[in-house]
Amino acid sequence: MDMNPPPVEELRRVDAELARLDARRAELLARRAWLLGVLYAPAGRAAAPPFPGVAAPAETSPRGAQNVLLTLGGILLAVAALAFTLVSWGSMGIAGRSAVLLAVTSAALAAPAVLLRRGLGSTAEAVGALGLVLTVLDAYALHRVALPGTDGLGYTAAAAAVLAGVWGGYGGLLRGLRLPLPAAVVAAQLPLPLGALAAGGGPAVVAWAAVLTAAADVLVLGRPPRSEVRVTAGVSAGVLAAWALLTGTGLSLTDPWTGAPLLLGCAALCLYAAGAARPAASTLATVAGLALVAAVAGPARAALPAEWAVPVYVVCGLALAALWRPVRAGWIPEAVRGGFGLAGGVVAGLGVLWALPPVLAGLLGPADRSAGLWSGTHAAPVPADYPATAALVLLLGAVAAATAGGPWGRWGAVVLGWSLLMALPVALELPYAAGIAVRLVATAAALGLAVRPGGPAHDRPEPAPGPAPVPERPEGAWGASWTAVTAGPVVPVAPGALFAWTGSAAGTASAVSALLLALDVRAATFGVLGVLLALFTAVAVLGGGAVRETAAGAAVLAAAGLVGAGAATAGLSGAAAGLALLIVPAATAALAVRVRSVAAEVTGATVGALALALTVPRPAALALALALGGVIAAATALRAERRRAASWTAGALFLAAAWVRLAVWGVTVPEAYTLPVTVPALVVGLLRRRRDPAASSWAAYGPGLAATLVPSLAAVWSDPHWTRPLLLGTGALAVTLLGARFRLQAPLVLGGAALVLVAAHELAPYVVQLVGALPRWLPPAAAGLLLLAVGATYERRLREARALRGRLARMR
Repeated sequence: MDMNPPPVEELRRVDAELARLDARRAELLARRAWLLGVLYAPAGRAAAPPFPGVAAPAETSPRGAQNVLLTLGGILLAVAALAFTLVSWGSMGIAGRSAVLLAVTSAALAAPAVLLRRGLGSTAEAVGALGLVLTVLDAYALHRVALPGTDGLGYTAAAAAVLAGVWGGYGGLLRGLRLPLPAAVVAAQLPLPLGALAAGGGPAVVAWAAVLTAAADVLVLGRPPRSEVRVTAGVSAGVLAAWALLTGTGLSLTDPWTGAPLLLGCAALCLYAAGAARPAASTLATVAGLALVAAVAGPARAALPAEWAVPVYVVCGLALAALWRPVRAGWIPEAVRGGFGLAGGVVAGLGVLWALPPVLAGLLGPADRSAGLWSGTHAAPVPADYPATAALVLLLGAVAAATAGGPWGRWGAVVLGWSLLMALPVALELPYAAGIAVRLVATAAALGLAVRPGGPAHDRPEPAPGPAPVPERPEGAWGASWTAVTAGPVVPVAPGALFAWTGSAAGTASAVSALLLALDVRAATFGVLGVLLALFTAVAVLGGGAVRETAAGAAVLAAAGLVGAGAATAGLSGAAAGLALLIVPAATAALAVRVRSVAAEVTGATVGALALALTVPRPAALALALALGGVIAAATALRAERRRAASWTAGALFLAAAWVRLAVWGVTVPEAYTLPVTVPALVVGLLRRRRDPAASSWAAYGPGLAATLVPSLAAVWSDPHWTRPLLLGTGALAVTLLGARFRLQAPLVLGGAALVLVAAHELAPYVVQLVGALPRWLPPAAAGLLLLAVGATYERRLREARALRGRLARMR
């Protein structure tokens, strides 16, 4: 730069600077005047803007409007140049064409230098973009005019290389422009892939060209150029590497020995890029790990039978996760270790998902029953869709999870180990007895874990709310992947509780599967039910919390199953089997005296309800079952905490038993059904009134009295004999007198009403005869006289009615 310009040039610069200072001073003075007007303007009067015709809040900045205009102008110039090249090109000679393109392109590329020196950066950017577009048109025009016979792909590759070099040099000379260098990076992506295609290379060759181009982009990432160049290079490298990875993955399935080197190259590129792009280092390392697994497992898979394909990938994934275990962490970046661990875990997880169908078939297969119980016919043969290697995959996953350590690693080992046991009968096509044995082993192992999962941790109370504890990171190769998995929020679940819930759920599921399978053979049914009864009883005794309750309920169901199977073996009828099932609630009630378990009692009561339902077709057996149920409920009522509910249940069962027995005997007298309700109800009401003298007589005696009086009144009106009205009237009179003697409202009202209705029933025939013998005018006359008498003594009758109401209200 010339530090000593001529005097004329220096004078021009000084004048220009003074002019800018004057303009700035005028702007500030106008702003000052506007601010003074705002400060001293009257309230409610808006001050004028500092510059006439200009709104205070502008919707867009001058720079933004300028950029929009320049962008539109550049686009229009580019469109004009394209139209000139495609349409008007043929009307000029070769010299004119070359001269016009050269002149326009040279002017468009040279103008940004002058504009940048004058401080017009946006204008320079727009004109420079136009120059770049014109160089592309120059290349196209050169192919159309001078080289029409050349191959299109080859010429495009060469032109892209030349343009990348030209644009890169141009951007290096004019560093004030931001577009040329990213454009050069984009153009540099085309030469190698297009050249490989032009040379007749196959997918592998083109993919290798993409890998080499992506490697060059990664080299750009390692240097400190401007951000737009780094972003463009990073995006370009990602696109080309993804294309190469997809191509390599496809080749590893069809031509493993061709795809393996390509995948290794992609893995190496990703690992190198992990050092240049630190924010994405873990992701790149994970991609590299997946590529390594595919590269190594592809040839190995091709050399083995098809059923070994997934185990080979799982082994390679686990080997990758454990590859750096003996290496000190300082030798390998932590992000790379974490990426390899995560890649191995992803491969192993996909393998476990592939191995799940045998687990589901082993768990739910026995439910698909085509024959009846104890038919000796087992489930259909296992289809060949479940290879034996699925069990190997589950075993590898369980070992890897156990090696990882930590609570979640141990939990994964437990779940996968149980899944392995459930898949073995299907994957290995085990015989019937062996399948039952394996399921029982799985049940015992899971329930054992539920009882004492690594100590009494599951009995601890829930932690107080607060920051979630950071899980312990296991040592070794799985540590990196463990860190990646547990980097997010961790639910503060106690490890012991997690193991207990998992063991209980898994043990119950495998127990149901074993029982469903055992229903094919009678001896197997008894054997499995006996084993399950012993296992669940042991868990109910040794366990705690919800696990204990679940096991207790399951033990009661197993006992009920044994009783039901025994009744079926003995050839008992449904009613007899129902009576036999009452042994279960009786035993549950007896054991509840020493072993308190709500689940066991509820399950026993449910079995009792089932027993009653089985006896419904035989009323005599139903009456006996209801009576036995009442005895069991009465025995349960001896416990203080169950007294209220059990006593009412016992009373209801005894009453139902009495009613059913009366129905069996053919008794139709309603009092035989109602008096067994009335007598105990009145006794209960009497005891309640002694304990609480303020209790209402309606609550204490009303239900018991109504239970007999109402049905008996209904029977009286249809009974032509005199015995029932006499007995009912006598009883109603006694109830009325007792209500009056002890000032009880309910007995007085109910007994009096029943007495009046009985009397009306007895007098009704005579009243009918008398009315029939009297003249027809006499009843209306009598009614009129009655109304006159009532009207004449209305006030006194009203006072008497109020007094009667008051006396009744004072009664209880």
